[in-house]
Amino acid sequence: MSNKFKGAILTTGGGICWGLSGSMGQFLFTHEGMDSRWLVPIRLFLAGLILFFYCLFTCRDKLFSIWKHPRAAGLLLCYGLAGVTMCQYTYFRTIQLSSAGMGTILQDLSPAMILICSCILMRRRPRVTELISLVLAFVGILLIITHGDFTALSISPHALAVGIISAVGVTIYNMLTTPLAQDYPVPVLQAWSFLLGGALLFVLFRSWHIAYTPGPVGIFGIAFVVIVGNVLAFTAYISGVHKIGPNKGILYGFAEPVTAAIISTTLLHSSFTVWDAIGFACIFGMLVLISISGKKDAPEERTSEE
Repeated sequence: MSNKFKGAILTTGGGICWGLSGSMGQFLFTHEGMDSRWLVPIRLFLAGLILFFYCLFTCRDKLFSIWKHPRAAGLLLCYGLAGVTMCQYTYFRTIQLSSAGMGTILQDLSPAMILICSCILMRRRPRVTELISLVLAFVGILLIITHGDFTALSISPHALAVGIISAVGVTIYNMLTTPLAQDYPVPVLQAWSFLLGGALLFVLFRSWHIAYTPGPVGIFGIAFVVIVGNVLAFTAYISGVHKIGPNKGILYGFAEPVTAAIISTTLLHSSFTVWDAIGFACIFGMLVLISISGKKDAPEERTSEE
């Protein structure tokens, strides 16, 4: 089995795991009465503990040395809190306010945002293919959130705003991954990000005051989003990206919104129209064009997801 094929399988598997995790989140919100302000802090902190103990045995020196360097520590705080934590919470909040399919497709605006930021930082104009990709992203999202009726939104303005913020979070931590990952393993960055983010959200939302006691199904759901949505998805996706590169990785990562949309529609009875299908096609076209454009720049950055 070639490395490219292995990379494609791993990256697709990571995207599917994230899609399954988002769908489980939708199930927990709609059928178990769980709140994203209660679930996300616990999910982050438990995933952080798992990665912390993993790093404790595999890269103990790197795990603690990052705090000895002010610049690296500052970048980590921005990466973890403004990027990872904001993305994780707003992603699940969008799902709670709409559906898993909507949450994942709004988050897939992040490659377009990364493209805009890259053009600004490199002080260059977007290429023709890049401009087309931005138009496709706009048209795709417009079709999905209106279902073809441009006089009304198919989701609440609150859900739309929070979903866009989740894409901003993905953009932030992707842009900051490169300078940090040059000196520190990505699991170290994720471990501290999850731990700090979980603790911050727990205090910020005062989650202990949210009246909810999970039953057996709720406990299974929490374990599922932690292990499948964080540990397995992260490991599979990043391992795949190492084999095929980030440009192809974002294409295979499209398995996430597709998986979430299929499950939301078939099992959780969320609506899915022909306009949604056209919108998904536009978003996929945007990712293809950005991937092609990225090959010309030969970036060395690594991408990661929620």
